[in-house]
Amino acid sequence: MALFDWGTYNGKSKLHVAELLGMRLTEIPPYDFTRRKFGEEYFREYAELSKAFFTVTAHAPYYSTVSEDRRVLEGARRGLISSAKKAEIANAEIFNMHLGGKLDDLDKTIEIASETVREILRNTERIKVSLETTYSKYLLGSLEEVRAIIESLNSDRVIVSLQLENDWMREKNVYRTGLFSIADRETDEKFWFGILKEALDICPDYLSLRFSQITGVKLRGMVVKKRVPLGMGYPNVEVLVKALAKFVVKEIHEENLPTEIHLIYTGLPENKYVDCVKLYSMLSNELVPYLQ
Repeated sequence: MALFDWGTYNGKSKLHVAELLGMRLTEIPPYDFTRRKFGEEYFREYAELSKAFFTVTAHAPYYSTVSEDRRVLEGARRGLISSAKKAEIANAEIFNMHLGGKLDDLDKTIEIASETVREILRNTERIKVSLETTYSKYLLGSLEEVRAIIESLNSDRVIVSLQLENDWMREKNVYRTGLFSIADRETDEKFWFGILKEALDICPDYLSLRFSQITGVKLRGMVVKKRVPLGMGYPNVEVLVKALAKFVVKEIHEENLPTEIHLIYTGLPENKYVDCVKLYSMLSNELVPYLQ
């Protein structure tokens, strides 16, 4: 079991920073896949420079997996397939994807999204595709919807990726109410255990976790969220790391499950290294008492 691979997103020029800080994971950011000047050679060089990391992941560009417009859908699929191929060249183990919007017909939505992921699998050799959870029930990416896509595909190369603050916003209805502070006061370790258990039930071999704190406002009936530095937003990070440490030890380590785990900090670029180290330090401090 890998307990924990941790890190953040890094362009090629910043890999040395993450390596020096002792991070075990690096993620290729989405904009690397949309820059025309970044051809296959860039990703070969990324593979060479990232050999010090135990895990390399890649974040797909923000193309929706679902559309009723055939031309739009085909264009998005071409972009995702091209990006996944580049991620393999960079020796990435996981290709993480936002699923995007959904149609009025949920069954049709699941079918189209599943076919998009299937096309990526057909055009790649080994990379796992992780389906990221969303913050709003108006978008595709609840745990139930991700489970339906994974079951439809029936492939060990498709996993769920919890974007933990999104799961909090969605399940606590913050995406609808905008009541960040009230929802935070109502969030306890039991809530996080429920989210983590459901993800582990969907994918017992891999617990893929992502996190940054957020804040936001309700504007014209819609909740607008933004990432903020660690310690300056929601949900409460102390409650989260206590629950996560206990879950990893009690539900995975002591049960001797062969589960690989990683934690990716997804906060603001200007704070990401300080905050990533701080987050892992907080988690490590919670893990130690269970492991002594």
